[in-house]
Amino acid sequence: MFGPGSFSIWHWLIVLAVVVLLFGGGGKISKIMGDFGSGLKAFKKGVKEEETAEGEAKRKLETDRLASESTEKETVKG
Repeated sequence: MFGPGSFSIWHWLIVLAVVVLLFGGGGKISKIMGDFGSGLKAFKKGVKEEETAEGEAKRKLETDRLASESTEKETVKG
């Protein structure tokens, strides 16, 4: 009735989860999830800082371009 390979993947996942909880302990799992959350938060912060830096660089380039255009116009008029 229960030969090798007769269990589905879901059976094995449940068995694996029980083994991890018994031998790994609940504290380790919550620590791993906390580390994962901290890593995700740091990643989002890094992406936001990068976008801010790119926006500032674009504004500076635009300001420099406008300043050079106005200088060229003054030179042509003068």
